[in-house]
Amino acid sequence: MDIRNKKLSDDEFYGIRKEILGQWSTGKDVDFDEAVEYHKNMPETKSFSRKLSQAKKERKTLIQPRAGVALIDEHIKLLQYLQDKGEADLLPTTIDSYTRQNRYEEAEVGIKESIHTQKSMLNGFPAVNHGVYGCRQIIENLDTPVQVRHGTPDARLLTEICYAGGFTSYEGGGISYNIPYAKDVPLERTIYDWQYVDRLTGIYEEAGVSINREPYGPLTGTLVPPSMSNAVAIIEALLAAEQGVKNVTVGYGQCGNLVQDVAALRVLEELTEEYLDKYGYEDVTVTSVLHQWMGGFPQDEAKAFAVISWGSSVAALAKATKVIVKTPHEAMGVPTMEANAQGLRCTKQAISLLADQELKSSALELEKAIIKGETCAIVDKCFELGMGDLALGVIRAVKAGVIDIPFAPSRYNFGKMLPARDNEGAVRYLNVANVPLPQELVDFNRGKIEHRAKLEKRKASFQMVIDDVYAISKGRLVGKPK
Repeated sequence: MDIRNKKLSDDEFYGIRKEILGQWSTGKDVDFDEAVEYHKNMPETKSFSRKLSQAKKERKTLIQPRAGVALIDEHIKLLQYLQDKGEADLLPTTIDSYTRQNRYEEAEVGIKESIHTQKSMLNGFPAVNHGVYGCRQIIENLDTPVQVRHGTPDARLLTEICYAGGFTSYEGGGISYNIPYAKDVPLERTIYDWQYVDRLTGIYEEAGVSINREPYGPLTGTLVPPSMSNAVAIIEALLAAEQGVKNVTVGYGQCGNLVQDVAALRVLEELTEEYLDKYGYEDVTVTSVLHQWMGGFPQDEAKAFAVISWGSSVAALAKATKVIVKTPHEAMGVPTMEANAQGLRCTKQAISLLADQELKSSALELEKAIIKGETCAIVDKCFELGMGDLALGVIRAVKAGVIDIPFAPSRYNFGKMLPARDNEGAVRYLNVANVPLPQELVDFNRGKIEHRAKLEKRKASFQMVIDDVYAISKGRLVGKPK
């Protein structure tokens, strides 16, 4: 497969499209011109892009939950509750696991079982099975913009149905919804499939309908150095812009050290804008999202609220455009809608208290410089490997370990880079492997971890990494030996 970072031609796009819409019966209901009119007749208050752009202008942080169940009426009831009782500014529709794997027949069985048992037998909303008109029922019964959140390597049919169904924001990307999610899917395949998703977004944009796109920031959500996740987000934003996307939200998963997290988010938005401008995409609006703590949660609800507040503080101080909110039931599986709403209200209160506060320090500026240097080294190497072509470069970069995502299931991931926390809880590179950091940044990372090792009277080793993974569930950030 010959992948290039070049806008798909009409012949190529529409040639694929016919096949995609024929994958499941609901594809026949997708009518692009009618869908454009549907979007244009929706109230402006339901536009995700518009609400994000306004929040960025006002330096406000919006709150958004995760949520999704199998049946339309129940899903509407859940989202209305989160909108009204949870005070959510933005809403999700989280897609079920069968749909993420394009297993629509099994999703259909899950819908029937859910009807029979009066309980959701799927872990999300099967949008492809419900089709265009099922999706529109959701949009029409809410006052708030709604985003599709999923985890699908091949999301082309899902995108077609969700866009025609009235959703105005869509998460994911060819790297972030492959390497951390799939075991056996080649990166060439997902880069190409997500070019289709982004080109479809661009075609809507050209017809006067703005749809927000959001690369998935946290990746595996476990000890990912900020520069690695930032590099992937920037690359996915650039790939999307080439296909005509005009509204991008770059994401970051909370690592745990307040200064590092605030620095990472600020650098992410700044660098994304810089790279887009540098490569000729000056008309793209960039916003940012913080994902609250993605690791283990305490089972005790009071302690869980502390973790939620901690993430809310990062989002507020970084002036992130939005924050994806966790719930006090995080350690126990799928939350009740009441618990989900509690997490939202907790987050909104914390953000409100910090809204007028600024975080400024020499430590913050140093951290920004470190993250910027590391991120640029990775992104620039991808361009170099592709001889100027970013799509080709990122495929070669993953193969070579220039992009190396810790704890990813993909057999195509290099898997040699090793992260660990320093003594203050910031995530550093314990072993850079083939990640192309300048020597002074390699030395900086190593020095930070060696300092921790000396204080803990042990060697800097993989045991540190294991201790750090389990630390939060034990009430600590850094996995220090007893």
